[in-house]
Amino acid sequence: MPAVKARAELSEAKDQGYYSIGKAAELSGITPKMIRHYESLQLIPKAARTAGDYRVYSAADIHTLRFIRRARGHGFSMEEIGTLLGLWRNQRRASEQVKRLATKHITDLDHKIAELQSMRAALAELAEHCHGDSRPDCPILSDLAGLPPAE
Repeated sequence: MPAVKARAELSEAKDQGYYSIGKAAELSGITPKMIRHYESLQLIPKAARTAGDYRVYSAADIHTLRFIRRARGHGFSMEEIGTLLGLWRNQRRASEQVKRLATKHITDLDHKIAELQSMRAALAELAEHCHGDSRPDCPILSDLAGLPPAE
């Protein structure tokens, strides 16, 4: 009977505009595991609980989860997302703070792109020199092992 009572409480919470973690995940595009993780990082408030200990989330929580998902999609770190959430919630914020954070992130992305382009060029060079046939020597593996190129 306790399970039946708990489900009834969850149903009542839904009637009051709250969402189960599964529904919150569906509406926000974030897995239940990540919702719990974001809660543990205090990016979202601690979930309300039914008497049966089910987590329930408000429409505002769903909105925050969508904000987090979009910020993650832009590659912001958890720390940066925490800062952005604080700025988003503060109606008296100065937009210069947001822009400063965004432009720093753009610079970081530019550095990562340059690193990736460099890695790609190095790997393309190694692949070009690999015969790709039945011979055992391979410049790709030699490079990974830190061996000098075969003559």
